[in-house]
Amino acid sequence: MLTATGLSCVRGERCLFSGLDLAVEPGEWLHVQGENGAGKTSLLRILASLSPPAEGEIRWENTPIKALAEDYYRDMLFLGHHGAVKEDLTPFENLTLSSKLDGTALDEAAALKALARFGLRGREDLAVRFLSAGQKRRVLLARLAVRQAALWILDEPFTALDVKAVDMLSSLIEEHVKAGGICILTSHQSMPLPNGKVLKI
Repeated sequence: MLTATGLSCVRGERCLFSGLDLAVEPGEWLHVQGENGAGKTSLLRILASLSPPAEGEIRWENTPIKALAEDYYRDMLFLGHHGAVKEDLTPFENLTLSSKLDGTALDEAAALKALARFGLRGREDLAVRFLSAGQKRRVLLARLAVRQAALWILDEPFTALDVKAVDMLSSLIEEHVKAGGICILTSHQSMPLPNGKVLKI
């Protein structure tokens, strides 16, 4: 379970939000909504322990994430809106490299299966610089199919995806949640998934 109490975020002299509370349990997902500049990305970065809140506390399984340190990062996968892949590497190399950086083992068959699921069959060994923006985004999102993390924090994951890829990612998120995982995401489009909560900031 992920909980946050009394979160505040200040950027420069501007307070984006304050006194924010949330709780998301296994088998649930949270859709963070708000106008551009409201602090959605800042909130996700705070929840991912990439930026500190001005005030407040975040707990994972009833323990402050500050105390958990690396144990929290092992349980959490964050994909940012501007997440990038290495242009000179292939989709296969990008995926295996990210798994090594995550400290997880990934065999060739699993990597190829994940890339195929995201419509990259036949492009596994093509340098990423030759792919379209949507295909590059699919390479990044393929991490979701191979990374065993209980908590997914996704900032605008549907950016640059076509309708088929949106459906594919929605199904993957639904599978994760049904298996007892947690997903927190931002998106400008509606999400027809069960067990969802909405947080407006």
